[in-house]
Amino acid sequence: MRSSRRAPRRALPLAAVVLAGALGLSACGSGDGGSGGRTKVVAGFYPMAWLAEKIGGDTVKIETLTKPGAEPHDLELTPRQIADVQSSDLTLYIKGVQPAVDDAVAKRAKHKSFDAVTAVTTLPAHDLGEEEGHGHADYDPHVWVDPGRMAAIAQAVGDRLATADPAHAADYRPRTDALVKQIKDLDTAFQNGLKTCKRRTIVTSHAAFGYLADHYGLTQVPIAGVDPGSEPSPKRLAQLTDEIRKTGATTVFTETLVSPKVADALAREAGVRTAVLDPVEGVKPGSSDDYLSVLHRDLDTLRPALECS
Repeated sequence: MRSSRRAPRRALPLAAVVLAGALGLSACGSGDGGSGGRTKVVAGFYPMAWLAEKIGGDTVKIETLTKPGAEPHDLELTPRQIADVQSSDLTLYIKGVQPAVDDAVAKRAKHKSFDAVTAVTTLPAHDLGEEEGHGHADYDPHVWVDPGRMAAIAQAVGDRLATADPAHAADYRPRTDALVKQIKDLDTAFQNGLKTCKRRTIVTSHAAFGYLADHYGLTQVPIAGVDPGSEPSPKRLAQLTDEIRKTGATTVFTETLVSPKVADALAREAGVRTAVLDPVEGVKPGSSDDYLSVLHRDLDTLRPALECS
């Protein structure tokens, strides 16, 4: 400290020592950090931020590392964002989606973070052979796209918030229960809506819908792997065209945050239509959408494409 070079050294009164210690704690501790006394929650990207907002309410201050409308997989963190992770009371993330966030948590917030993957049973990453190479986890990290698993994640986030901020646990628990019920109602809507479909194959921009397919008895055929930025080879596109014709798929699904260029070309080659199926990786600035409304719209998109009665 600079004060150690001053001369002569003089003892501070006890009250001043106590005050200085209190100021030091408020400046360096994770409980404030500009959050106005609220619990500071850092979220890797939209689904985690949405859970924190719904469960935390006015009791939490949320910092989302991924900007609205940005594709989250290739996020690079700024020094300020890394500092936010370090000063957080709780960081919510999904390991395998954002390697930069995984690294920051491991180095700066290992014991005050929650990886949503730990709340559910995972599936292997969709293997596209030579087309893969996404450099992410060896499991599929898109766990939030399945409402069944998202309900379990919401319950776990509520528990972690109550642990991080026990003074407001009584506020978090009823909000958690209400949100879990909403997500379970969405799950029921999917189960009923996809029960009697003539077709069960979904051709998607990237392998983001494996958990949804697993939970509702569908088969996902992705153009790209876990990383939506990977480019399929002409051989892979030819295989996909054959797959579409073989299965009788009527639609190639594009996404809101990923260029539809390759999916559009595949649909033209196969002679089928396109429609948007949103993996809820983010919402665009100014949008009134949220996790529930986006997935309800996805269900409305899937039903005619799969010829559900």
